[in-house]
Amino acid sequence: MTTPGPLTPTTPEPATPTPSTPPFAHESDVTSVRAALRSPRRLRIEVLGGLVVALALIPEAISFSIIAGVDPRVGLFASFTMAVSIAFLGGRPAMISAATGAVALVIAPVVRDHGLDHLIATVILAGVIQVALGLLGVAKLMRFIPRSVMVGFVNALAILIFLAQLPHLIDVPWVVYPLVAVGIAVMVLLPRVTTAVPAPLVAIVALTLFTVVAAVTVPTVGDEGALPDSLPSLLLPDVPFTLETLSTIAPYALAMALVGLMESLMTAKLVDDITDTHSNKTREAWGQGAANVVTGFFGGMGGCAMIGQTMINVKASHARTRISTFLAGLFLLVLVVGLGDLVAIIPMAALVAVMIMVSVGTMDWHSIRPATLRRMPRSETLVMVTTVAVVVATHNLAIGVVVGVLVAMVLFARRVAHLTRVVDVAHPDADTRVYAVEGELFFASSNDLVTQFDYVGDPVDVVIDLSRAHVWDASTVATLDAITQKYAAKGKTVTITGLDDASQARHDRLAGRLGGGH
Repeated sequence: MTTPGPLTPTTPEPATPTPSTPPFAHESDVTSVRAALRSPRRLRIEVLGGLVVALALIPEAISFSIIAGVDPRVGLFASFTMAVSIAFLGGRPAMISAATGAVALVIAPVVRDHGLDHLIATVILAGVIQVALGLLGVAKLMRFIPRSVMVGFVNALAILIFLAQLPHLIDVPWVVYPLVAVGIAVMVLLPRVTTAVPAPLVAIVALTLFTVVAAVTVPTVGDEGALPDSLPSLLLPDVPFTLETLSTIAPYALAMALVGLMESLMTAKLVDDITDTHSNKTREAWGQGAANVVTGFFGGMGGCAMIGQTMINVKASHARTRISTFLAGLFLLVLVVGLGDLVAIIPMAALVAVMIMVSVGTMDWHSIRPATLRRMPRSETLVMVTTVAVVVATHNLAIGVVVGVLVAMVLFARRVAHLTRVVDVAHPDADTRVYAVEGELFFASSNDLVTQFDYVGDPVDVVIDLSRAHVWDASTVATLDAITQKYAAKGKTVTITGLDDASQARHDRLAGRLGGGH
């Protein structure tokens, strides 16, 4: 006999989740906004999660504005409009989009060389490009990203989040260090007692109250930059609508679009894995573009998914719906415009502690254990390490992922190429010799194929059996042509048999038409 659960009256109530288990993981649709609005417990989690994210967004947005060379209001307003827009448009519930460091690095030269209006035009154009790429199905390319690249992406992200906190821990009053330690202790120990309130929020409030009551002088959010005192307004960039303007901003817009999409789609996949839920990557792609268009028309610097803040929302606060994303943007605006004086006194030590815990929680510790590394193929480890190294060196997650995928492709091609072999299988008569080719034939494996036959010693009739092989590209057809021509030059005939339908069609279409086998 069972007792009905408080959230799902028709099903048995599961055991109370531990702090490491996200609440509501047992529900059929944890991302449902309607279900969250009907559940006071879940709604509280979404609201508090949005508040914690908003507090963490403020110093980040200000820092990224400085990187881009614009007023802090440009980054803060971008974070507001991106979060609110993507809450409605995006395909990944609970993911946070706002102004980001990767986008700031891409657009900084536009501001420096051409000014703010050209920046806004760049953001709008980048959004349009993202919408187009999303509708063209660019999100489907995610399936070509190997697991080792994804692990490297996650580990590099954790390292970057941690490194970003170091400037706040260097050349600061000594009291900052115990404050950070206390904040970390609160976030580690409090979930063992209760998960009713997000531990990061408790740490932020507690450390802020302590510094105010004890009159401790430490760096605060207000020291990062001036907070806005008015709402964002709709505007058009004051740039000439000419081909010259387009040629100026297009390269930056394309770079911003690609970097933003890659970070957003990788983050969406990461959240899918964490929450065991599926998201619409195509919708996320064009949704990011539409959000950037909206952001540009409100004078923001644009952005994409924020991995650190998303981890705060999903892992630390256990939020799962669009409510938390929407409220993160709304709370951000209320905090910086209406409660700017209060927000300004939050010690940076509290936010540093939150981000350090996010870094620790993001790292895939299992992937770097000695036992795992000994068991993992060296090629997989090399791909992961390469991804991490490039990301940390460039501070650009997109570049690291691209390099990681390229390295994985090269190593895969090299590995598969070595699985191809030519075997002498039969001599039906004195004038005939049969070879069997085994393996996948493509540019990496077929280039050496031409050296594996005895052109001088073979009889006049040679049969090449490809029933245990597959022809994948023109390089292989060209190689088969070259083999045929080498035998023909010595007065011998080659018969190719055993091709499957796809290989036969490719061979029939290209054989003899590739410039003499080259």
